[in-house]
Amino acid sequence: MKQAAALLLMSLLAPMLARSAPPLPKEVLNKAEILLGQSAPLSGPSAQLGLDYREGALAWFRDVNRRGGIHGRKLRLISLDDRYEPPLTVRNTEQLIKGEKVFALFGYVGTPTTKEILPLVEQQNIPLIAPLSGARLLREPQRPMVFNLRASYHAEIQRMVNALVRAGLHQIAVVHQLDAFGEDGLEGSRQALKHHGLEPVAIAGVQRNSTSTDRAARHIHSADPDAVLIISSYPGSASFSKHLRALGSHAQLMNVSFVDTSGLQDALPGGQATGIGIAQVVPFPWDRRIPVVRQYQQLMQRQQTSVRYGFTSLEGFLAARLMTAALEKAGPSANRQELMASLEGLSTLDLGGFQLKLGPEDHQASDLVELTFLGSQRWGP
Repeated sequence: MKQAAALLLMSLLAPMLARSAPPLPKEVLNKAEILLGQSAPLSGPSAQLGLDYREGALAWFRDVNRRGGIHGRKLRLISLDDRYEPPLTVRNTEQLIKGEKVFALFGYVGTPTTKEILPLVEQQNIPLIAPLSGARLLREPQRPMVFNLRASYHAEIQRMVNALVRAGLHQIAVVHQLDAFGEDGLEGSRQALKHHGLEPVAIAGVQRNSTSTDRAARHIHSADPDAVLIISSYPGSASFSKHLRALGSHAQLMNVSFVDTSGLQDALPGGQATGIGIAQVVPFPWDRRIPVVRQYQQLMQRQQTSVRYGFTSLEGFLAARLMTAALEKAGPSANRQELMASLEGLSTLDLGGFQLKLGPEDHQASDLVELTFLGSQRWGP
């Protein structure tokens, strides 16, 4: 009886104790600088993705610092190398959160890597801003701590399939990485094809960070497709393209944006990339008629001895613009909750020809998808 009475008393007191308990501590901005943490491939087969994204972000952050920073604080981006391997991403994230005590996570690169740190993000209540991934798992259902800049892979793939079908190419195969990125792209491909009453004529998988794609190429070639959707980073995509062409295939090759246009062109020299299609989720980096692109070019010229523009570095630049807009709005003594409220309160933000829209029920800033096709010559300054 005494035990039952004690339990009853505790149940009655619990709501009162909860109301009187002190609030959980909130992470606030460092007094001297704003620390942002990034895990990305900075070495290894997929390094170009991380290096280009970081270069574009730093072009903007350095300019902000030259002008006095955000509310008098300088920005510092701490970038750790994960080689596009999930276990390293988890280790880096623990170091960034617990060791470096960063205010927010920014610009993570890749779906399989970002997927593995989502439990940490949610446990630590730390915002993750503008990951370089179009995966559905970062969007549906909406994750309170994640804010996406780019359109989804499903939107990219739907745009590519629509264009292929309009061109009379109905025999479409799919090559995908054997990880969360590839699985998301494969599902998006099935859905996009089903919309037109189609299904893949062949499906093949390739390993992440691998160029062993000859078996996949032979399997796809045996189905004699009109076109191939490729969901892979540039090492796998370039290797597959070489093998497929060597077998005599003339299928139209289409890549999602994550392939990294510059990396793919570097891996396919001598005009081998000619005609390959790539979906893009940012404006054309060489179109100076777009104000934000002109600004991007000017700041990239300021920090590079050998100027190199590209879609991935422009995405990093735009993500950095979004990040600083939110920090400015959050105020000089913001905590993480106020940063997230600031992002959700940005509503419509025009960066200069690139429109972003965010809200409490919408954590995806842009839905832009455009198609590009590589020519015999590289785009350049």
